[in-house]
Amino acid sequence: MSSWSDFESAAPELAAVVLTRFDAHVHKTLATVRRDGAPRISGTETRLVDGDLWIGSMWQALKAQDLQRDPRFALHSGSDDPPAWPGDAKIAGVAEEITDPERVLAINGEAAQAGPTHLFRLDLREVSTVSLNAAGTELVITSWTPARGVRIVERA
Repeated sequence: MSSWSDFESAAPELAAVVLTRFDAHVHKTLATVRRDGAPRISGTETRLVDGDLWIGSMWQALKAQDLQRDPRFALHSGSDDPPAWPGDAKIAGVAEEITDPERVLAINGEAAQAGPTHLFRLDLREVSTVSLNAAGTELVITSWTPARGVRIVERA
């Protein structure tokens, strides 16, 4: 399992770029796996607390049910329109549901005070950014996995 802090220790420069891209927009796009195996896209927000990346969910929302059944996810940062596009960030991994009421309240805050909510800690398996090179002529894909570390690929 790789927490955000594990990733940040292993690839601090990439982690800083990913955090900047994720912090640029409140809403992110979460992909989960439906019961029939098809993908589901949902909006979500993230929180970075105590070295872990978290998402919450309304009680019994479909995205929460998807993650309970199949914890694999992909998460995409918000994206700006060209020509101001600085790039995107993506995270893929496995979500672990946390059911301890004190932890849920500490992370989900006011939402948890209003009624039951779901809380998931994100285990990072792959993190990447996509941007343009300085000349604006090629895509630069920077990715990290716990096994491989950081890899940079440029392509037209």
